[in-house]
Amino acid sequence: MLPELSSNFTTMMPDFTTRPPAGDCQSQLGDHLEYLKLPAILTSVVIVVLGLLGNAVALWIFCFRLKTWNPNNLFLFNLVIADFLVLVSVPLNIDALIRGHWMFGDGLCHINLFLMFANRSASIGLMTVVAIYRYFKVVHPHHWFNRMNKKQAGFVAAFLWLLMIGPWVPMLVYNHIQNSGNNTQCRFFTSYSESSRAIIILVGMHRILSVLEFFIPLAMLLFCSARISCILRRRQMDKSQKVRRAMRVCAVIVGVFVVCFLPGTLTTIGLWIIRSYRSWDCDLFNTFTKLTIVSLGLNFLNSALDPVIYCFSSSMFRKALCSLLPAALRCGQEVSDGEAAASSSGTQSMMQQEP
Repeated sequence: MLPELSSNFTTMMPDFTTRPPAGDCQSQLGDHLEYLKLPAILTSVVIVVLGLLGNAVALWIFCFRLKTWNPNNLFLFNLVIADFLVLVSVPLNIDALIRGHWMFGDGLCHINLFLMFANRSASIGLMTVVAIYRYFKVVHPHHWFNRMNKKQAGFVAAFLWLLMIGPWVPMLVYNHIQNSGNNTQCRFFTSYSESSRAIIILVGMHRILSVLEFFIPLAMLLFCSARISCILRRRQMDKSQKVRRAMRVCAVIVGVFVVCFLPGTLTTIGLWIIRSYRSWDCDLFNTFTKLTIVSLGLNFLNSALDPVIYCFSSSMFRKALCSLLPAALRCGQEVSDGEAAASSSGTQSMMQQEP
């Protein structure tokens, strides 16, 4: 069993990280993680403050400032909801880090772990849909996907929620509380070593899912970005302000996606390889465990960075945000509808609904 500090840091990590490959590694890992405690607390506090502030403003704009809604804004609104769900759970983990134990009971432990994992999946899915929506607007302007109304977009968003968070629902059923004397910890599938074959299979599925749900959307995001850039340059429309904005949307989404989710995915894969082929190498295991803990913290960072995506992805959101700023700080003048009408017919057909 890992030392107390190690247990706190590995709240959201599967069993393959909380159970080192060799007994000698267990005694070393807790000391190696001690110096990460203060940076982890400070980073979490900064992310929560920035994330709640940015998403609170975004939620207020979506609810009270947008005059019209389109599918793109509906997808972004769902992304705001996903961010809020995880941000309200982060303070519980900060408290557990400070106290050295979990004091909120079994029910909140289930909800806490579910929100952390489900938010990662939902955020990935929603960012991917926003990029795909932009792709169809530019590359296939006459596709039926571009004629989707708000009701149909609502069904797409609901299906996406079910698809992305459905596999994590079993986390609400199984035990995650671990008691060691007077010390209580909330950890992912703590009863793994004594569990049934069904739970072992479930943990394995979650491991595979956490990797696939990164690489498959990443491939789709890169494809959408490359195709948008290629098509616009081929049609010699990459000089238009609105067209450049479409290219920036996908670039920003890919940037946030890679920064927040790539490190954790790579270190997770590294730990699998170490357990399988270098189980005797405690130094390597401890190094990758520390990297995994740090990189998993970046999963929360996406909730603080997502407001940047809202600004780049929706001209209506951007205009509403600019209207809240003092006159001296307001954004540059947006391209007017009259200017858009004067642009080329090809650009107009692609960008007329959402710049």
